[in-house]
Amino acid sequence: MYRGCRIAVVVPAYNTEGLVGRVVARMPELVDDVVVVDDGSQDATAAAAAAVGRRGVHVLRHAENRGVGGAIVAGYRQALRAGADVVAVMAGDAQMDPDDLPALLDPVVSGRAEYAKGNRFRHPDCARVMPLVRSVGNRALSLMTRVVAGFWHVSDAQCGYTAAHRRCLEAVELGRLWPRYGFPNDLLAHLKAGGFRVAEVTVRPIYEGQPSGIRPFAAVFSLSFVLARALLYRAEAAVRRGWARRERRALTSPE
Repeated sequence: MYRGCRIAVVVPAYNTEGLVGRVVARMPELVDDVVVVDDGSQDATAAAAAAVGRRGVHVLRHAENRGVGGAIVAGYRQALRAGADVVAVMAGDAQMDPDDLPALLDPVVSGRAEYAKGNRFRHPDCARVMPLVRSVGNRALSLMTRVVAGFWHVSDAQCGYTAAHRRCLEAVELGRLWPRYGFPNDLLAHLKAGGFRVAEVTVRPIYEGQPSGIRPFAAVFSLSFVLARALLYRAEAAVRRGWARRERRALTSPE
């Protein structure tokens, strides 16, 4: 528990048998449930997570890879079933600092926001630690997301270190979210359409030589498609809200 809230952390993991155990073992005591989602790994990721023996660990295993977004959604659903009030996401590759979790949770448990995202660019180590290509690419993709999602204060849209209140996870159409690269960007658009508040929190960037599986040009092309899709969703949601307002006025107007 943290400040009266039951906390769950979703750990999406794919072929991270050498790292996921460290992530689970270092999970702060304030975390009640750890949901590790082995997304079709070809190694012993699931076994490594279960072997830690920490209390409250749930290991889900996908027979086939569904993408990081698909893994996170599966974890969200399990965490909600377990009764979590706030659900964070911490990747299984040990590139997110567990010590940053309380600060990430604070805006959500205090009621200042329904969703909090990590911001690596604000950290003083960012320029030294984050590879230049990743920094430039992430900033460009984040700018595109700000335009589409409408959260102009969010400057690190690609950061997957997040925390969400259960009420926004229950309201968002999880099944409609993009399941692969671009998931956090798509989710931001859905949160904006739902009228939820988003906060950014400074988090420590960690890179320990793990190679990136993202190709810059492919990422831009893929994310452009995801953002176009997200923009259409926001337009659709606006139309639905407009019709709902018309119906309410019609019901309350005197004949």
